[in-house]
Amino acid sequence: MHYASYVCYFPQLIAGPIVTHDELIPQFMDEEKKKLDWENLAKGIYVFTLGLSKKVLLADVFGKAVDWGYSSWPDLYTAEALIVIFAYTFQIYFDFSGYCDMASGIAKMMNIDLPVNFNSPYKALIITEFWDRWHITLTRFLTKYVYIPLGGSRKGPLRTSLNILIVFFVSGFWHGAGVSFIVWGLLHGIFSVMTRRHKAFFDALHPALNFILMFVFLNVTWVFFRAGTCSQALGIFRSVLNLRFREFPFEFVNCFRMPEIDLVLGSRIVEGLHFSASTLRKLKGVLFFMLAFLIVLGGRNTQEKMGCFAPTKARLCSTALLMAVCICSFSGISIFLYFNF
Repeated sequence: MHYASYVCYFPQLIAGPIVTHDELIPQFMDEEKKKLDWENLAKGIYVFTLGLSKKVLLADVFGKAVDWGYSSWPDLYTAEALIVIFAYTFQIYFDFSGYCDMASGIAKMMNIDLPVNFNSPYKALIITEFWDRWHITLTRFLTKYVYIPLGGSRKGPLRTSLNILIVFFVSGFWHGAGVSFIVWGLLHGIFSVMTRRHKAFFDALHPALNFILMFVFLNVTWVFFRAGTCSQALGIFRSVLNLRFREFPFEFVNCFRMPEIDLVLGSRIVEGLHFSASTLRKLKGVLFFMLAFLIVLGGRNTQEKMGCFAPTKARLCSTALLMAVCICSFSGISIFLYFNF
């Protein structure tokens, strides 16, 4: 029964975190964890609500712009293509971060602790640090079952580089059998090898420059990850390099429309500033990107928030309000991106 519970444990079954039996079965056997713990229940509801808000209020909004852009990619102009690229970078971040929070929150309600799987990866300055923060349990799995059996770093620099490339090839193939996924994995592998072989060079760079290089690299490679084919990905890049500009189509800027935002931006205060309808629509998109950057780079992640969690009345009210806003924002069926992999 314990083993069956381990392989069927629904919070993490579909998209992770990838847990080992020694991480879950002992918890299932612990009699103390079978009793209701009100503090864990409060923590679980709080974390679940944070994850739900990331998914519904952020990822799904960016996803509308991404879907529009990739459905009409041959006709994109430069600014539109750039925004679509950035939008997917944030969509997949908040989608996967939200899923990890929701899985951990559900487990915490049951007094079960899942391993950390997402730790502010866009704060990484080098590619190896990124993979220490993004889908942590997948990196652990591939290291244990692919990299180390191949010899790891024990057989010289050339063999180490080859092993790294093989691991990232497997990682790309794990996400999907398409060529674009394999290209995505190999690009990460090549950059990882470059970072490892020229560590002194990257260490000498200013942290800000390292961050810019890292963020640009992630945006470029996410295009291959999202595109159905390599030709589509290259078409997106051509749209960026063509340097053609136009007024944003209504369908594009309207992707960032939400009733909650309209409630604020449609108030008399904003109307008093005499913004046109077109300017207001663009302002909504700008607000979403500003909020995304603020959360990704300036906010504390879930693990840091849990370290100082206290079930206060203020947190209760804010959690309930956020949950209500999320429920009111349900506007269709939207699966988690990592359910595809």
